[in-house]
Amino acid sequence: MMRIAIALTLIGALLAPSAEAKTRNGSIAPYIELGQVLTYDVNGSDVLTYSALAAGIDASLLTKRTQVQLSYRYEHRFLESGRLTDSDIHSGLARANVALRRGLTIEGGALATRARSDARGAAPGLLVGNVANISQVYSLYAGPSLGTHIGQVGVSGSYLYGYTKVEAPGFTGVDPNQPRLDVYDASHNQMAQASLNVKSGVILPVGLTVSGAWERDEANQLSQRFDGKYARGDVIWPVLPTLALTAGAGYENIEVSQRDPLLDGSNQPVVDARGRFVADTSTPRHIAYNFDGLYYDAGVVWRPSPRTSLTARLGERYGSTSFTGSFTYQPNRSVAAAISVYDGVTTFGRQLRDGIGNLPTSFSTSPSILGQDYNGCVFGAGGSDSGSAGGCLNGVFQSISTAAFRARGVDGVVTVSRGRLRYGLGAGYANRTYLAGNGAGAFSIDDVTDESFYIQAFAGVALDNRTSVDVNAYGNYYSSGIAGAPGVYGVGGAASIARRYGRLSARGAVGIYSFAQDSAQAVVSVNAAIGARYQF
Repeated sequence: MMRIAIALTLIGALLAPSAEAKTRNGSIAPYIELGQVLTYDVNGSDVLTYSALAAGIDASLLTKRTQVQLSYRYEHRFLESGRLTDSDIHSGLARANVALRRGLTIEGGALATRARSDARGAAPGLLVGNVANISQVYSLYAGPSLGTHIGQVGVSGSYLYGYTKVEAPGFTGVDPNQPRLDVYDASHNQMAQASLNVKSGVILPVGLTVSGAWERDEANQLSQRFDGKYARGDVIWPVLPTLALTAGAGYENIEVSQRDPLLDGSNQPVVDARGRFVADTSTPRHIAYNFDGLYYDAGVVWRPSPRTSLTARLGERYGSTSFTGSFTYQPNRSVAAAISVYDGVTTFGRQLRDGIGNLPTSFSTSPSILGQDYNGCVFGAGGSDSGSAGGCLNGVFQSISTAAFRARGVDGVVTVSRGRLRYGLGAGYANRTYLAGNGAGAFSIDDVTDESFYIQAFAGVALDNRTSVDVNAYGNYYSSGIAGAPGVYGVGGAASIARRYGRLSARGAVGIYSFAQDSAQAVVSVNAAIGARYQF
C-alpha cells in the first residue's frame, strides 16, 4: 500500500495544474512502454531474459510563481528465462516550488528509487535483472516558508515535514559471519525554524541575524528518536562591495535515544520476518548520543556578480574542527556549476529530505529503457530558468542505516547545454561517523566511520528532431569501516538511443557494470534492452 500511495502522490503532484501546464510554459506526457531485457553474467556465464511493461509520466510547469517537475515510472518485470522473481519497480522524482503570495512559498519533493542497503554489501550499478543488496526507497517532504519585514527588520520562518519508507533488502552478499546490522524501516521528521535580521548600515555598520530551530526524527527501528534544538547569532561586515566577513556563534542541544533489541534464550537479538530488530519495550530508552554546548565559526562571503557566489566558514562544532561552504557559478543559461561542503549530525531520513530539497525544480531526465533510478547525481536541465547545476544523492545512499551519524563531505556538479548537446559531471566524497547505542546483545556501529568516493558523468545529443542518444558512466568506492569487511568498488556505464515516429518511439540500450571487493574477483554484468514507447 505504501508504494502505491507514494506513486499516486508523485502523479497527483501535477494533475491539478495539468490543463494550465499545456498553455503556460509546461508539458505533460504520460506513456506506456514495453521492453525486452537481456543480462549476461560474465563470471558465471548465466543469461537472464525478461519482459518489462512500464507506465510513466514526465511533466513540468514553469511560470513566474510556479516551478514544478515530475518524472515517474512504474515497471513490472515478467521472467522468461533464468532466475528472477516477477517484481514491481518504482522510480521517480518530483520537485515543486510554488509562490502563493508575496513572501509566502510552499515547496516539496518526492522520490522513489532503489539504493544500496548494507554498508558492507554489494554495490551494483545498473539495476537490471538480479541485483543484490538493494532496497526500494520512498521519500517525500513538504512545507511552507515565509519571508517578510516588520519595519526595517527582516522576518523569516519555515516548517517542513518529511517521511521515508525503505523496504527490506533481499540477498546482500555480506559474509554470514559478519555481525547483523539493523534494517531500516520507516521514519518521519519535522523541522521548524525562524530568524530575524537587520541589514548592515541600518542600525550598525554590520548586519545582524538571530535564528532558532527545532528538529525531530522518529524511526520505527528500535524506536529511535533524534531531537535537536538550536539557537544562533551572526554578524556580517561588508569590507568591499563584493566581499564581506562573517562570524557567528550558537547553542545546540542534540539527543539521540533508542530502545534495546529484544534478546532470545541464546542472548541474541530477535528479528522479525524482514530481518529487523524487535525492540524490547520492557526496558527504558537509553541515550545513544547527547551534545549540549556552544559552537562558533567565522568566514567570508564573496559575490563578485549576481551569477557567482562563494561562502566559506571555519570553526568548532561537536567538539572538533568544522568546515562548511558553497560555491555557485552560472555565467549564462547554458552553463551552471555548484560545489557544497557540509558537516552536521543527522539521520538517514533527514539527510535524504535535505538532499531532495537541494535538487533543482528543473532537472534532466534520461530516455533509456534501462531506466533512471535517481539514486546518484541529478543534473539540472540545461538552458532552464531555474539556474541550478543539480545535486548528488550518492552520499545519502552510500548505505541505509537507522543509526544517527555525523556526516561530512563535499559534492560538486557542473552541467552544460550547447544547442542539441548537453552534458554534465558530478563527483564527491562522503564520510559518516556513527552515533549509535551500545545495547546488550547486539553489535554496535557506534564510532564506526564509513566513507565513499564517487563520480558520475552523462552526455546527451539530439541527432535530429526525432533521434536522441544518451551516454552515462559512473565509478565509486565504499569502505564500511567495520572490522573484517572489505572495501567495495563499482564502475559501469550505459548508452541508449531513441527514435520517435509520431507518438510511438523505438528504444534500445546497452550497458555494462562491474563491482568487486578488495582482494576478490570482480563481478561483471552486460545488459541489453530493446522496446517501444507510446506517448499519449
